[in-house]
Amino acid sequence: GLLVVVWEWLNEHGRWRPYTAAVCHHIENVLKGDARGSVVLGQVDAQLSPYIIDLQSMHQFRQDTGTMRPVQRNFYDPSSAPGKGVVWEWENDNGSWTPYDMEICVTIQNAYEKQHPWLDLTSLGFCYLIDFNSMSQTNRQSQRKRRLRRRMDLAYPLIMGSIPKSQSWPVGASSGQPCSCQQCILVNSTRAASNAILASQRRKLHGGTAGNAGAAGTHTVVRQSNTFAGTSFWSPTSSSTGTNNNNISLGGGQAKAEQVQLPLSAANFPCSPVMPSLSSAHGHHALTINGQNNLNRPGTQRISVGTARGTIPAGVPALPVKNLTGSGPVHPALAGMTGILMCAAGLPVCLTRAPKPILHPPPINKSDMKPVPGINGMRRKTKKKHLRRGKNPEDVVRRYTEKIKVVPDEDCTICMERLVMSSGYEGVLQHKGIKPELVGKLGKCGHMYHLLCLVAMYNNGNKDGSLQCPTCKTIYGEKTGTQPPGKMEYHVIPHCLPGYPDSKTIRIVYDIPAGIQTNEHPNPGKKFSARGFPRHCYLPDNEKGRKVLKLLIMAWDRRLIFTIGTSSTTGESDTVVWNEIHHKTEFGSNLTGHGYPDPNYLDNVLAELSAQGIGEDNLKD
Repeated sequence: GLLVVVWEWLNEHGRWRPYTAAVCHHIENVLKGDARGSVVLGQVDAQLSPYIIDLQSMHQFRQDTGTMRPVQRNFYDPSSAPGKGVVWEWENDNGSWTPYDMEICVTIQNAYEKQHPWLDLTSLGFCYLIDFNSMSQTNRQSQRKRRLRRRMDLAYPLIMGSIPKSQSWPVGASSGQPCSCQQCILVNSTRAASNAILASQRRKLHGGTAGNAGAAGTHTVVRQSNTFAGTSFWSPTSSSTGTNNNNISLGGGQAKAEQVQLPLSAANFPCSPVMPSLSSAHGHHALTINGQNNLNRPGTQRISVGTARGTIPAGVPALPVKNLTGSGPVHPALAGMTGILMCAAGLPVCLTRAPKPILHPPPINKSDMKPVPGINGMRRKTKKKHLRRGKNPEDVVRRYTEKIKVVPDEDCTICMERLVMSSGYEGVLQHKGIKPELVGKLGKCGHMYHLLCLVAMYNNGNKDGSLQCPTCKTIYGEKTGTQPPGKMEYHVIPHCLPGYPDSKTIRIVYDIPAGIQTNEHPNPGKKFSARGFPRHCYLPDNEKGRKVLKLLIMAWDRRLIFTIGTSSTTGESDTVVWNEIHHKTEFGSNLTGHGYPDPNYLDNVLAELSAQGIGEDNLKD
């Protein structure tokens, strides 16, 4: 039969979020050509330009910050919402619309088609009530109402195949408080790989000798998580009984897993109490490792899983663990624990990773970090007291304009009234000394506006003493931004970047803590988040690289490197984001486009700095 394919990414709250149908079509097209390739999302959606999906490791990679998030390929019935191109969305705080997670969208559409007057989402783990008559969503705890809407979009891609019986939806969610023991924290960090606990098959492992994996009491079959350690993991699709014949084939479908003998003593694993206590202290935990599978992905073989062995003689488990350096998206302890569980079920394990970008240089001693030649100091800080420099709006406007006596008969592009008429802001803004009919010409570029309109525009901006012509973007005075307080450090490290074999490297480290927005930010008084800090960036330590650093320091002092806004990729609002000056965050490779070699980078970033009013003419010789 046919299946609808929806690609989804895992957000920081442990929810799988669907990509749009257009993006999913693009991913499927790339997948047909190269099952281990990478997908550049910016080719279909300009807002997603920093993102790449690596199909081999099933991760989304954000090039400017280095953030990696698991992705999955999920399947739905062709008659469900994604198969028909129906999208259900709720209205968020800033008035834009956010699509529901796909399983919720499917459930809402089913209820809508059956003409139910309302739908209770409690069974899916959300305390919301959907009312189709008023098209609203009500939070059952706070009673807060939001609008919802149903819109038609492109239908998601179709493929041939059948859905594994275990993958049914809608699915129930867990209730009660999460346990905070070390073991559960590890398991739950993987469980975040799915937002609902799927009905799972329990297997009994009969008691063995103490300290032996056979002591684990109830072990729930581990569902496939294609995000585990970079390869597609195992997925029990058929259970044959009475056999101990466990074939597993991973990644590119190698026929048999390598065998490595490891004594199964607790000492080998970071969380040593795990094994004996699976049944005793933690008998209440069903260990489910969720995440819908990607069975139809080329290169991933179906696996038959035999009945788990009763007792496993010491020293039998096969646990080849490759490349587990601790630097990847999977916690090594988690990978180790999964290995134990799979071994307990008599399954060979192979944990490997796809090639990853080299984000950082080798470790460096403090004594090897040297000041950058020609630049004083090694750090800059902005504190709250540096933030406000109030300027009188009329004075600023008068400083950069000259009054026009003979006014041409053309539009003021700020208020869209004719220049010969009064400003559209007449009556809205009262300013001593600036009459609504006065017109001024900006000094450098010559564009003309009502003076009152320029005052209104200035009041609407940063109020930092600078003006920017709304027509040609020429900057008057010193443009400053709204970057929150933080620190910038810079030093030379004794390693060279690809493409600059004869130069050492300048490393810049930006660190901005989360905080509260002020009047210059989108939502004053509200908290803002700061993800991915400290952020490390790299320049070659040559004449041009040092020039770029000097200008970046100036941009930092003028608070132009970061701003607070909505992340174009995660969709998170009220968070610290880059502000149109690109940085290289990948040290030793250029898998993401934000690394080296890149012969045009220094010229490009000089142009971006210049557009922010920071040109090379700012540098004193």
